This record gives sequence, C-alpha cells and structure tokens, in this order.
Amino acid sequence: MPFFPTHRRRMRWLLPLTASVAITATGLVALRHFERSSLAGDAERATTQLHLHGEALQALIERHRVLPAVLALDPDVRSALARPTLDQAELKRLNRKLERVNGVAATSTLTLLDRNGLALAASNWRMPRSNNVGNDYQFRPYFQQAMQDGSGTFYAEGVTTAMPGYFLSEAVRDERGQPVGVVVVKVILRPLEQTWADTADMVFVSDSNGVIFLSSHRPWRYLTLQALDDKVREELQRTRQYTQLPRQLLQRSPGTRLGPNQQRAELADAGDVIWVSQPLPQQQWTLHLLRSTASSSNSARSFAAAVMASLIAVLLLGYGLWQRQRLARLRERSRRELEQLVELHAQELRTAQDGVVHAARAADYGESASLQHLPQGVCVVDAQLNLVAWNRRYVELFRFPPGLIQVGRPIADVFRYNARRGLLGPGPIEQAIERRLNHLRSATPHMHERESGDGNVIEIRGNPLPDGGFVTSYTDITAYRNAARDLRSLADTLSLRISERTHDLAGAKRDAEEANQAKTRLVAAAVHDLLQPLNAARMFLSALRSRLPDATSRDIADNVDNALTAQDGILTSLLDISRLESGALEKRVRDFALEPMLEALSIEFGILANARGLRVSHVATRAVVRSDEALLRRILQNLLSNAVRYTRNGRIVVGCRRDGEQLRIEVHDTGTGIPEARQQEIFEEFRRLDNAGSEEPGAGLGLAIVDRIAHLLDHRIGLRSTPGRGSVFSVSLPRGDVGCCTLPVMLPEEPQMDSLLAGCRTWCIDDDPRISLATRLLLERWGCQVEFAGGVDAAQATAQPGNDPDLLLLDVRMGDISGPALLPLLVERWGNEPGVILFTAEQDPDLRELARERNWGFVSKQARTAALRSLMTHLYQRAS
Repeated sequence: MPFFPTHRRRMRWLLPLTASVAITATGLVALRHFERSSLAGDAERATTQLHLHGEALQALIERHRVLPAVLALDPDVRSALARPTLDQAELKRLNRKLERVNGVAATSTLTLLDRNGLALAASNWRMPRSNNVGNDYQFRPYFQQAMQDGSGTFYAEGVTTAMPGYFLSEAVRDERGQPVGVVVVKVILRPLEQTWADTADMVFVSDSNGVIFLSSHRPWRYLTLQALDDKVREELQRTRQYTQLPRQLLQRSPGTRLGPNQQRAELADAGDVIWVSQPLPQQQWTLHLLRSTASSSNSARSFAAAVMASLIAVLLLGYGLWQRQRLARLRERSRRELEQLVELHAQELRTAQDGVVHAARAADYGESASLQHLPQGVCVVDAQLNLVAWNRRYVELFRFPPGLIQVGRPIADVFRYNARRGLLGPGPIEQAIERRLNHLRSATPHMHERESGDGNVIEIRGNPLPDGGFVTSYTDITAYRNAARDLRSLADTLSLRISERTHDLAGAKRDAEEANQAKTRLVAAAVHDLLQPLNAARMFLSALRSRLPDATSRDIADNVDNALTAQDGILTSLLDISRLESGALEKRVRDFALEPMLEALSIEFGILANARGLRVSHVATRAVVRSDEALLRRILQNLLSNAVRYTRNGRIVVGCRRDGEQLRIEVHDTGTGIPEARQQEIFEEFRRLDNAGSEEPGAGLGLAIVDRIAHLLDHRIGLRSTPGRGSVFSVSLPRGDVGCCTLPVMLPEEPQMDSLLAGCRTWCIDDDPRISLATRLLLERWGCQVEFAGGVDAAQATAQPGNDPDLLLLDVRMGDISGPALLPLLVERWGNEPGVILFTAEQDPDLRELARERNWGFVSKQARTAALRSLMTHLYQRAS
C-alpha cells in the first residue's frame, strides 16, 4: 500500500524534470542547428564578399599588366638598349619619357634595366633619395623571369624606398629576338588595405610561403601562416623580398570545416571567426577573409530562446488540457460509481422487500422464526390492524419494552408508544397515528424515511397482503445516507478542483499567448533593427552608384545591392512567418478580378527571367476570385520566384483552370523537378533540396510562407513534378461573383524623370543618423532641396511657421514617440500639413490602412528606390 503514494510523489517531480530536460535538449539542438545554418549562411556571404575583394585586386593588377609589354615595343626604349653607351641628353630624354608614361598610367614607378639588371632610366629620376637609376636589380626574380621567359611578376619591398609593391616585368628584344633589357612596372597595393579596413571583416593576402604581406589589420603584416624552412628563409634573404625576415606565426587554433575553403577558427587577436580563403593562381597568392561569429551566435541564441518559450507555452497548455480531461474523467467515474451504488442499494431493497412479503405470508404468530433471517425489522398486522407476527430485528430497532409487542395488540398502541418518544415527528399525536392507520386501511403501498434524534435514518416500506392485512419493513440506511453524503461532498470537491484547474488552464493559456506575442515582438524588433543598417547601406549605395567612374565598379555596386536585397528578403520572410504563426496577420477577403494581378506578375518576373534567358507568360483570364488580394499576390510571387530561380532553360507559364466551384491557379516551369518522396520537405522552413538546380543562395522560406498564407486563407496548395521535366505548383481558391467587379483598363505608366522633383522642398525625419544621411544624399541626387534630415528632437526644434516642406518622409518607430504621433505637433508649428510619406521598415498592414485613410503615401524601406521616387513625384505633382 505505501508504494502508490510514494510512486505518485516521485512522478510529481520526475515529469517536470523530464520536461525541463527535454525542453533544454530541444533548445540546445535548435541552437546548434540554427547556429550551423547561420554560420553556413555567413560563410557563403563572406565567400561572396571575398570574391569581390579578389576581383578588385585582380582589376588593379590587370589595369597595369599590358604597360610593360607596350613599353618593351617602344622604339626609343629598344634603341637605347641597343647602344653600348648613352650620353646624358639621351638618358634625360628617356627618363622624362618614363616619367610622362608613369603619370598617365598612374603607376608607382617605371624602370628600364639593361641586360645585366642595371637601371638605366626610371620615372622617379628626379627624387634623389628614391631614385632607381644606377641600382643593380639582377638578383630580383622578376628580372630573371623576364630574361628567361619573356615576362615576370614578383611582390617585394623596394630596394631604395622600402615601399612594397607588385612588380610586372617584360623583356625588351632586339631585331634577332634576343633579350637586351627589361621594362619593370611597380604597382602599389597598399591602398587596398585602407579599403579593407573600412569593412567589419579582416582581409589579408598571403604568398605561396604563407607570409602575410597585405592586411587590413596592420599588426598581422609579415606574420606567417606556417613555419618557414631553411630553404625558404635563404630564398627570402637572397631576393630581399621583405625588409625583415618573417618569423612569428599567426596564433590560431584548429577549426571545424564549414565548406570548401571555409572553416571556423579561434584566433588570439580576433576571437571566434569564420575563415574563408580564395586562391589567386596567377600570382600564387591566397586571399583570406575573417568574419566574426558573434552575429550568428546571437541570432542562434535568440531563435533557441524563442523555441524554448514556445515549447514551454505548449507544455503548459498541454498540461492544463490533460488536467482538465483527468478531472472530467474522475467526475464521470464518481458519477457512475454513485449511480451504481444507488442502483445496487435499490435492487437490494427491492429484493429484501420481496423477501419480506414472502416471509410475511409464511410467518406464524408471534416472534416468527421464518422472519428472523431478514436484515430488516418486520411487523405484520391483520385486517383488524392487530399485530400477528414480527421478528427480533423489529424489536431491536425501536427498543420496545418487554410485554409491549404481543399477538393481538392493536398497532395503534405501538404507534402511540413511538409518538410519545418523538419518533412520529412534530404535530398532534392523534392526527399522526390516524394518518398512519389510514395508510394501513387503504392497503396502499408506501415508502418513506424517518430520522431519529440520534441521527439514525430508517427507511419504512409498507405492502398489503393478498388475504388482508399489512406487512411493514424497517431498514436502517444510516450508513448508506452517510456514503451518499460523502459522495456528494466528493462531487462538490471535484467540481471545485475542476473550477480551479479551469482557472489554472486559462492562466496557462494566457501565459502561452503572452509568450507567443513576446516571441513575435522579439522577432519583429530584431528584424526591424537588422533592416535599419541594411536599408541605410542600400540608399548609400544608390547614391554612390551614380558617382562610380567605370562600368566594372557599377557592376560591383549592383552585386552588393542584390546581396542586400536578398538579405532584406530573408529578414522580411522571417517576420512574415512569425506574424503568421502568432495570428497577427489579418486577412481582408473580397471579390476581385484576377487578370490584372497575373499580367502585372508576368511583366514583373518577365524582366528577371529575360536576364537568365527564360521567358515568362500567362494565359489571359476573365475569372473573378474571392481571396485577400495582397496575400494571394504574395503566394504567386513566391511560386514565380521559385520557378525562375530553379529553372535553367525553357519557359514559365501561369494560367487558371476551373475545378468545380473552385479556381486553380497553376505555375508551370521546365526546371529540374522534385522527387515525389521529397515533395513535402520543400514546404518546411530553411529546407532547400541539394539537387534543386539553383546557383543562388536562398534561406528556404518562400514555400513555408506560401503554405502558411494558404492555411490562413483556407486555400489548397498542390504540386505535381517530374524529375528532369519540370514542376506545376497550384493554389485552389473560391470563385467570386463576376458581376461585383469589372476588369480595369491597364494604361501604360508614364516614365518619371528626375527633373520632375527638382526644387521639391523635403524633410526626412528618422532616428537613425545613417538612414537620414543616406536619404539626404539620395534625394539631393534627384534634385530635391533637403531642408532637414535628422531625428525627432531636432525636427521639433527646427519646425517654425512658414518653413513647412512640400513633402515629409516620416519614419514610424522612433523611440518614445511614433511618426504619426509626431506629425500633429509639427503641423501645429508649421500651420500647414505637407504631403506625408510613411518611410518605414515596419510591415504592419494597419500602417498601410492608416496611410490610406489619411491620404498619406507608404513606402517600405526594403523597396527599390525607384518606388520611393515614383511616389514622391506623384505626390509632388498632385500638390503643385
């Protein structure tokens, strides 16, 4: 018996402990998984950034590579080397020529060496301390390579200036093709270090021996990545490549591999970093980039915390439901036991009463032996209402005195004796006796209960006999009544406990909802804070692009802009998933024509597809559907984006089919297809198939968002796919009322010219200084007069009567005050309300609705700058 309470007590602490361990383990698994995913994503982005740095380095070298080859063909250079001696006038003329060429090419130094490595002329001939003329460079590898192979390259510190540079050499040949000298160009690479230092990453270059010779972190310059053997040290001393012989190793611990040329390492000076490398085969160098893992670790911890909070909320909710079901089962079991007990007792009473009647028929006179076995007290009267038989239990129940119970005694005497003892209840005694005698005379069966003064309860049942007379049984049901009272008390206790558990369940549900809302607010705030610097970077980049001098730099800027746009998409997708899971995303269902949406999407994605050699088309339709227009557009955008991303060649077609009362919108592509066994995986978060066929990085969130939006709208998502032939994604939704709307006439948009915004007086209010500065640069490039760009306090101090702008770009979340709350304060000072554009990273549909109600503009900071320019032009022309 003691085992069960002890076992229950153990279970009370064992179950919470097990749940805590499970939640902690799940949180750790989520932390490790998301950290690995974040590290892999950061490593891929770092590799892309390193590739850009490598292209910039190669572009700098390639810009000067042909210069020594061109000079080697110059007649003056060849003529000078063909002569055994040159007079001073000829040398001076040759030095000036190299000086002019160097000035035009913007190199560091141009030097002409004879066949023995002696410098005959140089572009720095006017500088006495750093003049190369007269120095012997025969020991330099670039001279030896050029004399032997025709050309050479070598990175080293200068002999006269100690300034390091990359030397490009070309042999000068005579008419017989024999080398008679060498032209050397020195390219300075040190300015790249300052460019690298302006980034958050550490960038450096190591040579074939592992010596770091270029680094954004200067203390690392001339450290080595590996120990140098004696042969390498002798070679470095012979060529005098570096002024000081590298000896100290870069302190680092072995890391884990993340991918090709990607690893995670621990460095003494940089901490925990992602280390990516890129070989530069032409120079036999290796370009390295180190990126801190702090951002990935912080994101992983936030995600794990959100997962654990969600699990705790689900656990509390499940525990509350389990308790509620358990109490309901207990109450139902108690009710059934009570009913069974009552039924059993009633059956026993009926059986006993039947036995009483049967025994009464067979009873002899007086204390009958045939009645002694009955548990009830029994008395039998004849037709004249006189006692004829009884049993011993009857005498014991009422404690009759000797001599009272006799054969032939009127039952009225017995009633009168009990009435004097108060057993017949209150009221006149004779009336109570007469009432009971009338029951006997009428021969009517009866049953009632009587409670004595000592608390005992007697159940009295009377039945007429066939040949006249009456039999009455008296049963002590005190124990039964006590049990019923205890059961009622238990039922009341169970009801109270159910109420308490219901209250606890409501509290657990409230806590779960609050935890879910807290997670949503955390994700929204984190995404907002992450988007702010990205948006500033995009506007800075847009302002910078027009100032870039060449197409190569503008292409690099476009690649950076595309990378920032992809990052915006990932963060926005995370925010959408969070809002969908929390139920914060509201739907606005109405009937609308489908053709304008399909035509716009076909044009929008057709531009992107044409750049990849694909073609996007749609089948015109007059269908009207019932859905949320914005959310349905988001579903089709994600389906088309996936189709374009994973289709290498062919075409993409969007069309509709009727399906009973439903309409099925289908997106056909000629991509690589998806195996049937893996078709469910692609709708999970962060899931991208290895054989998807896309060369673009992605977070794997698009189809997860599609699945959740479709669930919210009660639409059905379908997929048919054949590997090697393509896929068909579909969304089924109800058809709408054709008469409720007509198809609008799509007019071509007039191109917006920058000159239309010339002279537009503009204010920009944003609490992020980077956003304010970037917006100012962008608007000034469009010809606007930016009279103010800053935060809330400065805006209130600057606003005066008469200096109100034509257009106001207003952020929403700005510390203690929001943009819509700040506007009335500014309007009161200006005395006039300008055109307002909410320029924010917030994605709340309520903000869009507020802007629509107040006739404001609304532009997301993640949108292209062309969208902002178009809206500003529209509002400015409307106000003019």
